[in-house]
Amino acid sequence: MKLTILGGGGFRVPLVYGALLTDRAEGRVTEVVLHDLDDSRLYAVARVLREQAAVVPDAPRVTATTDLDEALRGADFVFSAIRVGGLEGRANDERVALAEGVLGQETVGAGGIAYGLRTVPVAVDIARRVARLAPDAWVINFTNPAGLVTEAMSRHLGDRVIGICDSPVGLGRRIARVLGADPKEAWIDYVGLNHLGWVRGLRVAGRDELPRLLADADLLGSFEEGKLFGVDWLRSLGAIPNEYLHYYYFNRETVRAYQQVEKTRGAFLADQQARFYEEMKRPDAAALTAWDRTRAEREATYMAENRETAGAGERDADDLSGGYEKVALALMRAIARDERATLILNVRNQGTLSVLDADAVIEVPCLVDANGAHPVAVAPLPDHATGLVCAVKGVEREVLAAAESASRATAVKAFALHPLVDSVNVARKLVEGYTDVHPGLAYLR
Repeated sequence: MKLTILGGGGFRVPLVYGALLTDRAEGRVTEVVLHDLDDSRLYAVARVLREQAAVVPDAPRVTATTDLDEALRGADFVFSAIRVGGLEGRANDERVALAEGVLGQETVGAGGIAYGLRTVPVAVDIARRVARLAPDAWVINFTNPAGLVTEAMSRHLGDRVIGICDSPVGLGRRIARVLGADPKEAWIDYVGLNHLGWVRGLRVAGRDELPRLLADADLLGSFEEGKLFGVDWLRSLGAIPNEYLHYYYFNRETVRAYQQVEKTRGAFLADQQARFYEEMKRPDAAALTAWDRTRAEREATYMAENRETAGAGERDADDLSGGYEKVALALMRAIARDERATLILNVRNQGTLSVLDADAVIEVPCLVDANGAHPVAVAPLPDHATGLVCAVKGVEREVLAAAESASRATAVKAFALHPLVDSVNVARKLVEGYTDVHPGLAYLR
């Protein structure tokens, strides 16, 4: 099978290739095509992949190209992992938002809207090209904001585009671990949007073990979300939120912490990865060693401001291993080999959550087979969660409308309606600030 990775010069691509190297079964990926707009980044990542493959017999062949159509032709699977505007764009998203006193995180709040506005037109162009050049391909979307971008692409690809995220997987794994259960044997009742979901139950052998966790303060406070949100708040919710809900539940404290840091997350990653890619220009550099070192630093500092605000301390070693590449491999296997699997994915609603229409992309457990991902029926969310999900989905729809119509007024509306912006005047300043720094938003009129 041929796998095309868009954003193939991205820093996390070796995680995907590393997962492919573990697959020795019939029908596996044998050809990987890396596509990127930046030749030097492609060269750097290809070096890391060569070192990964050196110790693996019959590793998937890797080629690289800057020609998008060439990369897509004949693909069986397409991974979309692009970052429109690069890490400099992410840093600008953070800086402009924080100057107005609101959150600039890349998927949540003002930063997520800005990122979506400049990413959706590019993602739509990719979807149209896939439909024309590789109509039988399955698109697995890694690109953030994942739910929003997946919904934009689904308007052209239908159910052949599926969004993935490692946050629900990691959350379920942590809960199962503290309960002494095997994550592979647990059913995780997780419902919401990407980066906006809640675990409401974890069933092992038909028994819901979440009440036992909520009743035990020591267990509840022993893992990442317990430290991040606090035992009392989790008990009040009666559920375990995705870590990204910290931006909503503790927004003022988080914004204050972000305003006080020497470098925002985007600026930190931009500097860190620039050093890595610069090092890769040296022919004698040990590519895989340099990549491993950089990745370890990246993972250890993930959501550092939130953990500092909550007094959560350092991340546990078990939480530094990523996971989205494993979700992607499991998804490909299930589709390509009809190996049925249950995965938490971003797919079209199709009536799963009655408060949203059929085409709204949600994040829920899905049964996956050769015909794609099928969302599992779930119980309704409580009112507080329903309100937040509907509000954020409404904002996503305004972003899609702004991108389609090139309407600056609709972009202002998207910002103004977000719960973490909540001011029309601030929304106008955000649109002005973002259009000043992002060439990718020049289309807004």
